[in-house]
Amino acid sequence: MKIHDLATPALVVDAAGLAHNLATMAAALPGARCRPHVKAHKTTALARRQAAVGHHAFCAATPREIIGMAAAGLGDDLLLANETVNAERLRAMANTGARVTVAVDSAETVEAAAANGIREVVVDVDVGLPRCGCAPEDAGRIADLARSRGMAVRGVMGYEGHVVGNPDREWRATQTERCMALLLAAHDAVGGDVVSGGGTGTFDLNTWCTEIQAGSYTLMDTAYAKLGVPFRQALWVEATVVSVSAKGWFVADCGLKALGMDHGDPSVDAGEVLFCSDEHVTIRPGAESTPRVGDRVRVWPAHVDPTIALHERMHIADGEDVVETWEVDLRGWSA
Repeated sequence: MKIHDLATPALVVDAAGLAHNLATMAAALPGARCRPHVKAHKTTALARRQAAVGHHAFCAATPREIIGMAAAGLGDDLLLANETVNAERLRAMANTGARVTVAVDSAETVEAAAANGIREVVVDVDVGLPRCGCAPEDAGRIADLARSRGMAVRGVMGYEGHVVGNPDREWRATQTERCMALLLAAHDAVGGDVVSGGGTGTFDLNTWCTEIQAGSYTLMDTAYAKLGVPFRQALWVEATVVSVSAKGWFVADCGLKALGMDHGDPSVDAGEVLFCSDEHVTIRPGAESTPRVGDRVRVWPAHVDPTIALHERMHIADGEDVVETWEVDLRGWSA
């Protein structure tokens, strides 16, 4: 099959770009130094490629991802880098037979984990991102409570998510250091071997964490591409031109239902994206572009994670040849 044979919109991955990204990360952060975040791609076939280059510990954002990774035989060391108090999902993770660690940041999350069979936790610490995490000065109390409930506390995690996407590398470095000072202070009170954090945007700047939770590096997007990190954009949404207007624009069949838009509009090689609607992207053609109905367009998403979550499968391409098709098998929320 060729790329042009795919029904559109279709998620396509450049095999060479993916291989480059995997090898680059494996060289920079070998083995346990990188704990890839499967929330970025939600695909066990891709996780197997990460394991093949030496990354055997993974983190995830949903119980569905943890359970699916365990079922795929990728459960050596799985971290739910997120909080949940859902008893059914906690029990399902605990019963996978895999090594599952869960993030906790309150008495309520500790009690829920302990009551439903979770044996290991990390304390999630607020390092500046207004999301989950306890105050650094409260981390020791949370850890003590977890131990009193019979769970092992492996260490701490803290995500500088408000820092990783800034295009100013010097600013990212300075702010990462400030964030990690908070995390290390919490770690002093908590103990354990694990200091977990970081992402694609700080993978080479965050030297304080024992493991980096990078995910987007495998496939990349236009937002991360602006940072100058050594990873290639390897994923696009293949679309078909379905309308050409005499007023100076054309329309392809790839819109909000095929693209994560929280980081802005996608990009196209054939011109300028004017806007996206439910099933369409409207494009002003470039000076040398003469689009026709039936032409193909590569649409480059600004945010890879939510884009992939909208698709059932991704097609791996070597040049114009589709060489494999992988199910995006970790989508959804059910236990």
